[in-house]
Amino acid sequence: MRDIAIHWFREDLRLTDNPALNDAVNTGSVLPIYILDDTPERSKKLGAASKVWLHYSLTSLKTSLKGHLAFFQGDPGKIIEELCDTYSAVKVTWNTSFEPWNKERDLSIKKRLLDKNIRVKECNASLLWHPETITKEDGTPFKVFTPFYRKGCLNSDPPRYPIPSVKDTVNFFDSDIGLDINELTLLPSKDWYLSMISKWKIGEEGAREALNEFLNRGINDYKSGRNFPSKPYVSKLSPYLHFGEISVHTLWHEIRQLTQDANTDHFCSELGWREFAYNLLTHNPSLSQDNLQKKFDAFPWKDNENAYHAWTQGKTGIPMVDAGMRELWQTGYMHNRTRMIVGSFLVKNLMLDWRKGEQWFWDCLFDANPANNAASWQWVAGCGADAAPYFRVFNPVMQGQKFDPDGEYIKLYVPELANMPLKYLYSPWEAPEDVLNKAGAKLGETYPRPIVHLKQSRDEALEAFSSLKSHA
Repeated sequence: MRDIAIHWFREDLRLTDNPALNDAVNTGSVLPIYILDDTPERSKKLGAASKVWLHYSLTSLKTSLKGHLAFFQGDPGKIIEELCDTYSAVKVTWNTSFEPWNKERDLSIKKRLLDKNIRVKECNASLLWHPETITKEDGTPFKVFTPFYRKGCLNSDPPRYPIPSVKDTVNFFDSDIGLDINELTLLPSKDWYLSMISKWKIGEEGAREALNEFLNRGINDYKSGRNFPSKPYVSKLSPYLHFGEISVHTLWHEIRQLTQDANTDHFCSELGWREFAYNLLTHNPSLSQDNLQKKFDAFPWKDNENAYHAWTQGKTGIPMVDAGMRELWQTGYMHNRTRMIVGSFLVKNLMLDWRKGEQWFWDCLFDANPANNAASWQWVAGCGADAAPYFRVFNPVMQGQKFDPDGEYIKLYVPELANMPLKYLYSPWEAPEDVLNKAGAKLGETYPRPIVHLKQSRDEALEAFSSLKSHA
């Protein structure tokens, strides 16, 4: 009888370039498992959109594994120990999670298994460089992205090459155990998610198709084209990357095989930003809660639930902001340029705490993860380690005019304004009554009036920021 190895799937829901799974395959018969960790100690529960994606991703993975994927729910340490005892497993393999709570949990599980003479193999399959290896010359972590990426990452050992798929080499340990996937209750009782998932092909095969589409079209004009929300120049690979349906090593080396230019360099630097976010999280475990710049602890955030609700629903009366928030609600995704616009509007025009935005994105984004989400919100709020200056306030009218010049994006997600002439599309409150009537737009009825005056709110935010200088 061959030795039994348990592979614990986490954020690595794929068969290609999965080093821990590969190690399990080389050990003997493989028992693949997934555990939904719902312990009270879990620091950050999955958001609603992430649960939906996870359900379909696990379904796809189980099909790829010819039905050999067992689902469990509860304390991973307890479940894994019981499985090892029941099936006399000699090894447990998993890929590293860089979330602080998971790291502590995994260290405890590893110690308990080793104490029972069960081997453990943990691999880095999520990041190009381990966060603890990219430091300044004095050993301290980088706090600014550009030197982190250019001096730290690019001067370090190059990322390893991807490992081929194990699809046809797995010798499964046959067992009919675990839960039915529906018992994990990842899907909500209401079917609001059906239209969202119809826009995606979830799973490893869908990830590969998305990459091929990007390599054939998007990468050729990525550096400038990625700023235009209606254009097909972004990869939309972030959800697949988040759930590990494709590896960052695969993306890196596929791009590096192309003729190198400003587009490929910029895409790789975006992967570098993801590395930087995890580096920040590694050295700042409370990244989603605590300002990296402590002077922002004294910032006079407002408490306006009506304004917050209007923002979440895409009913602020500012078309570019509303288009972005509705894209999020309808697709589980938001274009990167628009993320900056809606983020700036929340924290600098409405003066609402960036943590409220972080939490909303966490619940609504398919690609939400505790590193990128928190680091990006701190960046746009001006309180991060490498942040946009607080006085940099995105004007959503000018942003729309510049990056949605034909109005395609706004008209797609704000159809109430589909007949508005471009001159007034980005600021319909400036349109004369006859123009509004001709366009079939009634402000305050078919489309909201602005919930805030852009210039006045900008000035108020800058005044509040200037008060922080005494706290620096």
